[in-house]
Amino acid sequence: MPELRYVDALNQAHHEEMARDERVVVLGEDVGRKGGVFGVTMGLYEKFGEDRVIDSPLAESSIAGVAIGMAANGLLPIAEFQFADFIHPAFNQIVSEAARMRYRSNGSYGCPVVFRAPYGGSHGTALYHSQSVESFYAHVPGLKVVAPSTPYDAKGMLKSAVRDPDPVLFLEHKRAYRIVRGEVPEGDYTVPLGPAAVRREGSVLSVFAFGWMLHEALRAAEVVAAEGISAEVVDVRSLKPLDKNTILASVAKTSRALIVYEDNRFCGYGAEIAALIAEEAFDSLDAPVMRLAGPDVPGIPYSKPLEEWFYIDQARIAAAMRHLAAY
Repeated sequence: MPELRYVDALNQAHHEEMARDERVVVLGEDVGRKGGVFGVTMGLYEKFGEDRVIDSPLAESSIAGVAIGMAANGLLPIAEFQFADFIHPAFNQIVSEAARMRYRSNGSYGCPVVFRAPYGGSHGTALYHSQSVESFYAHVPGLKVVAPSTPYDAKGMLKSAVRDPDPVLFLEHKRAYRIVRGEVPEGDYTVPLGPAAVRREGSVLSVFAFGWMLHEALRAAEVVAAEGISAEVVDVRSLKPLDKNTILASVAKTSRALIVYEDNRFCGYGAEIAALIAEEAFDSLDAPVMRLAGPDVPGIPYSKPLEEWFYIDQARIAAAMRHLAAY
């Protein structure tokens, strides 16, 4: 089975879906001749032409609004935002229009749009190119939010998102694009939006993570395993819908829960998982539910020491694991 980079798996999914269904179109800033700022849409313009691969103005509200109009008229648009930091001007279109389409039409109409957004911090990307926006959107009924961590899932879940009859916010961690590699089958397959995946079995504590944090958590689990701490690592990957059963089953098995996410800690996505465990698995717990998340500052600083202070890395996760295991 070929081994691909995360970015190449996404690119392959675009090519295959556009070849499979002529209703699939791509729009966004520099998605055409340039192939996207990260190269995710490379080669689409040359293969499918300017009618299906559309370079948009620098206007995120317009990108979302045009995509919603396309979907209302029978197309299957994939709308790319160059950075999740810039998706906020489109918030009203996504939340008030796309997410509510099926509800307000009493189920008569869907809005099959994929909103793709690179998110999260990478080295030197600083305040306006590092945000994690998942909690804003996972709060909204009618909108699916996913954050695949592996190339296999990136391709399979993007295909599922394109074929979904309702809007999907597809979050791609920037650091994963060219660092994370993995086996990806050639040809068509899908990964359903919803189920979580247990990436590492364990017995002492459970770690719940997604995106780049999953990879840091897996490295930390290797470190503490040498110290006799067996950590189970669960890739949440679908933030909405959330796979409650896999989370609760893991907590029932280990009796300890650590939730790791890169966004600001306060009202971050991990709070929802913590609430779920507190409400439905309290009797299974031998220790308080722990969250490890970014500090409550407006963004990742540009200064290198402060950037490192913000990041959640394997050393900090391993320290949290030791603390939780010793409780």
